[in-house]
Amino acid sequence: MGTPESVVVTEGKAAGAAPSRVRRWVNSLVWGLSVPLMFTAAAWLAQYPSVGIFAGVVLALGTFAVAATVAGGVWHRAGAAVLVSCGGFALTLFAGPGLYELYMKTLGEKVPAVVTKVEERDDKRYCTVEEATGGHAVHEISQQQNCFDHIKPPQRVTLRQDPLGGLEPRLPDGPDQEGQTSLTLAISAGLFAVTGGSMFYAGQRRR
Repeated sequence: MGTPESVVVTEGKAAGAAPSRVRRWVNSLVWGLSVPLMFTAAAWLAQYPSVGIFAGVVLALGTFAVAATVAGGVWHRAGAAVLVSCGGFALTLFAGPGLYELYMKTLGEKVPAVVTKVEERDDKRYCTVEEATGGHAVHEISQQQNCFDHIKPPQRVTLRQDPLGGLEPRLPDGPDQEGQTSLTLAISAGLFAVTGGSMFYAGQRRR
């Protein structure tokens, strides 16, 4: 039979173990959510011209460095660190275009326009489009904004413009692009789960 002192020590350890497990679970959850959210934020920033692209790249690289160091170096879970790194970079590639397309399709302002010119430069396709209303503003739109083979002069199109003015206008989808936005967002959601789940696992199994 244990002494009163040993009983007190045992009870103290048991009482301290539960809060420790809770703290680890909460800490792992915070990391598991914040890392993929930061990669997603970087992907969204990269959709903005010039400064936005630079800020997105810096944020993505910074998130990669911190996540890989914590998961692989501090928590000693190399496999999880590799999954977080690969999943995070893939997430930035899919989440950015997916969110851009969703935003422009749902909140973008419709503006009638006419395609005046399509040209190839440096193996990339560019569409010159003139608005049919207002000041007849002219836009040069790249493949990132949906300038593909379904756009030809003198075609009439409906541009989608960012109501806040930060993003480039977007051309409409072609017949073969049905469902691509949903697919891109579904892949992004899967990569978000893989990246966050790997980070959460590494936190729970840290050594």
